[in-house]
Amino acid sequence: MRVSVIIPTHNEAQAIGRVLADLPADLTTEIIVVDSNSTDGTPEIAARMGARVIQEPRRGYGRACLTGLAAAASPDVVVFLDGDYSDRPSELPILLAPILEGRADITLGSRLRGRRPLGAMPWHQAFGNRFAAGLIRFLYGLEITDLGPFRAGHADVLRSLALEETTYGWAVEMILKGALAGFRVVEVPVSYYPRIGKSKISGTLKGTVGAAWFILSLIVCYSFRHRTAGTSRPA
Repeated sequence: MRVSVIIPTHNEAQAIGRVLADLPADLTTEIIVVDSNSTDGTPEIAARMGARVIQEPRRGYGRACLTGLAAAASPDVVVFLDGDYSDRPSELPILLAPILEGRADITLGSRLRGRRPLGAMPWHQAFGNRFAAGLIRFLYGLEITDLGPFRAGHADVLRSLALEETTYGWAVEMILKGALAGFRVVEVPVSYYPRIGKSKISGTLKGTVGAAWFILSLIVCYSFRHRTAGTSRPA
C-alpha cells in the first residue's frame, strides 16, 4: 500500500528534522513537505533528509494540505501531520491500523484520548476542541473527541469529498463531509507533546478566536445545508 505523508510547514527548522527522522520508513512511500515562505531553512533541512519539498507561497494551513494532496504520487492512503513535533510520527502505525484492517475510510488521531503531558495543550485549545467535537457528535452523530491534525484517509475517499477549505476550516471539513457522505470515520488515541516553537494559531489570541469562530460556524453551516437539502442524517 502506497502511503504519502503531507507535512505543511512555516518556519519549523527546529522541529522538522525530528519529525522526518521519526517517520517509520517501512510505512511511508513518499514524504511531501509543503512549505509556506519559511525563512529559517526549513525547506533546505527537509530536502536534505529526503523529503520532496513543494513551495506554496499562498498562506493557509488547508491550502498547504490541498497542495500536498494534489501533488501526491498515486497514493492509496494520505497522511497529514504537523511539522512541529507535537504529534509523534512514530505512532503512524496506530493511525493507519483501522484503514489497513478495513475498518475505516478516514482516521483521526485524538490528542485528548492519548498520553498528554501537563501543559502540552493550552486549556483554551483543549476546551475548544472538546466543544467542537461535542457539537459534531450532537449534529452529526459522529463519536469523536478531538479535531487533531494527525489524520489519514484513503486517497480516493479524500478526493471524492472535493475538499476546498484553505484556512481554519480544514480542521473540520474532512470530518463533516466524510460523515455526511457515509464514510467510516474512526478515532484513535495518539500522544501529544508541547510543540517546538510557537503555534501560529493557539499561540495568539487572534488566531485562537479566529479559528474557533470559523470552525464552529462551519459545523453549524454544513448541518443546516444538509438538513435543508432533505437528506437523512447519517447513522
